[in-house]
Amino acid sequence: MTVLERLRGRLIVSVQAEEGSSLGDATTIALLARCAVQNGAAAVRIEGIERVGAVRAATDAPIVGLLKATRSAEVPYITTTVEAVAALAAAGADLIAFDATARARSGDATVADLIDAAHRHGRLAFADCATADDARRAAEAGTDLVATTLAGYTVETAACELPALGLLRALAAFHPFAVCEGGIGTPEQARAAFAAGARAVVVGTAITNVDALTRRFAAACP
Repeated sequence: MTVLERLRGRLIVSVQAEEGSSLGDATTIALLARCAVQNGAAAVRIEGIERVGAVRAATDAPIVGLLKATRSAEVPYITTTVEAVAALAAAGADLIAFDATARARSGDATVADLIDAAHRHGRLAFADCATADDARRAAEAGTDLVATTLAGYTVETAACELPALGLLRALAAFHPFAVCEGGIGTPEQARAAFAAGARAVVVGTAITNVDALTRRFAAACP
């Protein structure tokens, strides 16, 4: 069974900790990833070389690997160089997530460069998009998946309501494997994403961000 076949119609859990979180060490991330897989996740989305390596040692489930710089609405911050793609592949990622927006990247790598690097290392390319144009360019360059990940995180999409089901429908209209990522907080929203054309959904905060969830409940206390 191919990686895409394993993901079709399934849940990908994003297991990422906030900066400074007690959950951020590689061992804890690997434990959370294993827990997600044991309870029905088809794959996990993991940030960082050490964390990807730890998760690879803990599970044989597909890993969507990425490297993050400081989050910005102005410049790309997710896997922006071909060197990062190579490092993630070497650490054990099966799919490489990268910023597919039209913004200039450090090192001047293009979307096509990043997709080509993933394929040269025998990995699938996972395009994190903010708009349909982003996804269309990535599709033309040969990406294996397109996702709504960056909707709401760029200047032009700052007002986007999440989950970005309108964008998802546009992606699903021209790519065979569109993924809904961002803002899915309930099972009902996940079902709505599949109904809108998603081949897989990614859920992070609602499942694994203990820091954010605890703050929400703490803020509700008198």
